[in-house]
Amino acid sequence: MPVLTDNARGALLMMASMASFTINDTFVKVVGDELPLMQILFLRGLATTTLIGLLAWRLRRIALRLSGRDGALVLLRTGCEVGAAYFFLTALINMPLANVTAILQVLPLTVALGGALVFGERIGWRRLTAILVGFAGMLLIVRPGPEGFNLYAGYALVAVAMVTVRDLATRRMSSAVPSLTVTLAAAAGVTLFAALAGLGQGWTPVTGRQAGLIGASAVFIMGGYLCSVLVMRVGEVAVVAPFRYTGLLWALVLGWAVFGDWPAPLTLLGAAIIAATGIYTMLREARLARRARPVVPPSR
Repeated sequence: MPVLTDNARGALLMMASMASFTINDTFVKVVGDELPLMQILFLRGLATTTLIGLLAWRLRRIALRLSGRDGALVLLRTGCEVGAAYFFLTALINMPLANVTAILQVLPLTVALGGALVFGERIGWRRLTAILVGFAGMLLIVRPGPEGFNLYAGYALVAVAMVTVRDLATRRMSSAVPSLTVTLAAAAGVTLFAALAGLGQGWTPVTGRQAGLIGASAVFIMGGYLCSVLVMRVGEVAVVAPFRYTGLLWALVLGWAVFGDWPAPLTLLGAAIIAATGIYTMLREARLARRARPVVPPSR
C-alpha cells in the first residue's frame, strides 16, 4: 500500500474539515425551521464544549494562565466567534446553503486585506487586484439593489467581517497559546451567549429527531475544528489551502439534495470568481514566503 505524502494527508484533512463544517451547517439549517436559534446554539454548544473540553484535558492542552496580551486576544477572538455564529447561522437559516457558503469564501481575501490595513503587511498590486476581483465576485452573489440584496445577505457579510477580525486576532497570538484552548474558549463563549440571549425566549420541546440532528451537528463541527487544527501541521500551505474551496462543492450538492436549492447562474459565476482569486492569493503569498526564506549555505 503506497504511503501518503504530507501534502496528500494535508489535502485530505482540509477536505474533511470543509465537509464537516458544511454538513454541520446542513443539520443546523434543517432544525432551524423547527427550533429557536438560541436554543439550537445552546444545545449544540453544550455538546461541542464538552467534547472539546474532554479532548483538551486528555491531551493536556488547556492553558489557564496566559499573558495579558494573549488573554485579551483570546477574549477578542471569542467575542468575534460569538458574533460570527449568530450572524452566520441567522443568514444560513434564511438563505440557500450554497449562497451563504459562497459569501463566506471571500474570507482569505478579507484576511489578506485586513493584514495589510491593520498590521502594515506588504501587499502588492497583483494581490490587491485579486482581492478587488474577488469582491466583485461577492457582489454577484449578494447582488446589491432593491431586488437582489436582502437583510440576511447583510448578516452573512457581517459574519465575514467578524471572522476576519477573529482570524487577525489569532495571527497575533503567541505560540504559547494552545490551539485547543482557543477553540474551547470560543465554544464556551458561544454557549454562554446563547444561554443568556435565550433567557427571554420560550423553550420549545425537543423531539428525538431534533436532538439527533443537533447532536450530529456537534460531532461534525468538532470534527471540523479538529481537522482544521491538524491540517495546519501537515503539508505545504500552497498545496493544501486551495482545497478549502471543496466546501463550495459540498454546499452545492447538499443544498440541492436536502433543500432543493440550486444557485442562480450569477451566484455560480460569483462563487467561481471568489474561488479563483482566493486560490491565486494563497499561492502568491506562499511563493513570496518561499522567496523570503534565507538561503542556508551547505555545510562543509
